[in-house]
Amino acid sequence: MTDPVIRALTEDDAHLFHTLNDPTAPLLGHERFGRPYATRAAGGEYRPDWTWVALRDGVVVARAAWWAGPDDARPLSLDRLDFAPGEAAAATELLRTAPLSAEYVLMLPPGWRDLPAVRAAAVARTAVVRAAGLRLMVERFRYTWTPECGVPAAPGRLAFRPEPDDEVILDVLREVERGSLDAHARQAVAAGGIERAAREELEFFHWCPSPREWWRVAYTPAGDVVGLHVPARNHTSPIVGFIGVVPGQRGHGYAYDLLVDCTRRLASLGVDRIVADTDQHNTPMAAAFAKAGYPVTQERAFFDR
Repeated sequence: MTDPVIRALTEDDAHLFHTLNDPTAPLLGHERFGRPYATRAAGGEYRPDWTWVALRDGVVVARAAWWAGPDDARPLSLDRLDFAPGEAAAATELLRTAPLSAEYVLMLPPGWRDLPAVRAAAVARTAVVRAAGLRLMVERFRYTWTPECGVPAAPGRLAFRPEPDDEVILDVLREVERGSLDAHARQAVAAGGIERAAREELEFFHWCPSPREWWRVAYTPAGDVVGLHVPARNHTSPIVGFIGVVPGQRGHGYAYDLLVDCTRRLASLGVDRIVADTDQHNTPMAAAFAKAGYPVTQERAFFDR
């Protein structure tokens, strides 16, 4: 067997991405959820130089595509990883060779562990990314609200106000990050402390191409800060960008109040869906989504170095 040739695609040969023979590709990932691969020149979201393939005797046996927003200089996620039967080693070598680094996001249907074919495909990809040096960081639920879910009634316990000053937002975020259950926040705190975690959140808010005026700080009737929610839109959908409650206000179920106000504000714009995520171990937030009528539409596994 000849050694694979590993290289990036170009706009002229981007069609090679679609020639891979992987019968498991439609079971999980973006193919499962109706998001086809296309380069930006073809109206999609992917860059050919961030799309790598392994070819054996001129035949594509493995492929990987990294993604980022249109203005980003580096990839934010490894979105796609597929390989032909018996070509796991070529896929591993592809990930080791490509000069790109980002967390791998494996998209799965709800209850995927009870679906033998999907589970086998997920286990195979997990083995490849682990062999390439990545580790499982967290598993998350993805929710998709649609108008058919209904707009939850406002509990009426809190006041929500816009806050134009980023320094005030940062002050709230510094408190929210203390004891956060979110794995990405915990990773940021471990790497650079509360300040880094807060600033990374704020950077994400500004990265979203939606109005700054949508952000809301929540207050009790007495004027005490409860937390922050960020209705937003990423490059594909309206989203619940952030829900956070400060430590002194936890235990009162306020995450639900923030989520409801966030949902109501986005729903008032006439959106046809709202996407949201939470870590599977964050049971209070998962309970809030369930109470607000958000169904689980995906499970996601995140792998990082």
